[in-house]
Amino acid sequence: MADFTKFPDLALRTHGGAVIAANDESFAEREALIRPGSPAFRTHTFGPKGQVYDGWETRRRRAPGYDWAIIRLGLPGVIRGVVIDTAWFKGNYPPYASVEACAAEGHLAPVELTDWVEIVPKTPLDGDAVHELEVSNPRRFTHVRLNIFPDGGVARLRVHGEVVPDPRFLTGLTVDLAALQNGASVVACSNDFYSTPTNVIAPGLSRNQSEGWETARRRDGGNDWLIVRLPAPGRVAIAELDTTNLLFNAPGWASISATDSRAELPPPTAKWFPLLPKTRLQPDTPHRFRLDSTRKITHARLDIYPDGGLARLRLLGTLTEKAERDLTTRYTALTRTPQPRNRP
Repeated sequence: MADFTKFPDLALRTHGGAVIAANDESFAEREALIRPGSPAFRTHTFGPKGQVYDGWETRRRRAPGYDWAIIRLGLPGVIRGVVIDTAWFKGNYPPYASVEACAAEGHLAPVELTDWVEIVPKTPLDGDAVHELEVSNPRRFTHVRLNIFPDGGVARLRVHGEVVPDPRFLTGLTVDLAALQNGASVVACSNDFYSTPTNVIAPGLSRNQSEGWETARRRDGGNDWLIVRLPAPGRVAIAELDTTNLLFNAPGWASISATDSRAELPPPTAKWFPLLPKTRLQPDTPHRFRLDSTRKITHARLDIYPDGGLARLRLLGTLTEKAERDLTTRYTALTRTPQPRNRP
């Protein structure tokens, strides 16, 4: 597995992504490209359009050209790599694909998107295979366009990268400093046996247990934990711990501590102080706590006792004035220099 896959999928449907246009979807719908989970397949399941595929599939092209689909990223940011998965497409996969990206201001229609930049050149594909393709462009993007040559089917497109929030929606406001869409990230975790800890800071509410974080059962007398890096230093006023959908595997208790560290992952010598003392939790329940601390923090550590799962963690607060300036400077640097390559 490529190193870039440690970053969240910026295009995932449950992260707010959407396939907003495609020139053709005759055999299988474009929306499947960004569905969560692995592609499924059942043999001899034929519908009016032929074998049913869990992916995007276009008709056989009888004229020059290529097919394409445009995805609006739910989490705009710097793209570190893409995964083109042709799972189950064995005799009908595209032999080549490329990926372009653009940065759009506001809420534009597909035909209004311009200044496309090639981030993955035309690359050979195999059938029923996962293709991990690194991206080196350092700019912040809001949309990607998958081009397949000349036609065929792709099961999934994953767009892994670093979330870069628009500081205009963070400065001077009370916001969720632990939210993935605001640039927070999980930098360490004791156990991710059943599901990734990044789920706990994902947008929206979890619809079932798989969309939260759940650990294996502990037998050693310890407890599980994760560490969230805030998008920038801030002060947290309210903590929300949501155990929705966790009926018989919610933690019995939880606590939150914090530190102020310049490192992405605080060193073992970091000094942690309490934000929320060890507190009893209930199954299938959203919990809200008003916090007394006004100290600046960069990381929060959630401890659950002894194990179990959590649907969501929210830390509502404000950024420091310096953090607001630093986020604005970084955002400007990542959006300043376009490198257009328009495709008719």
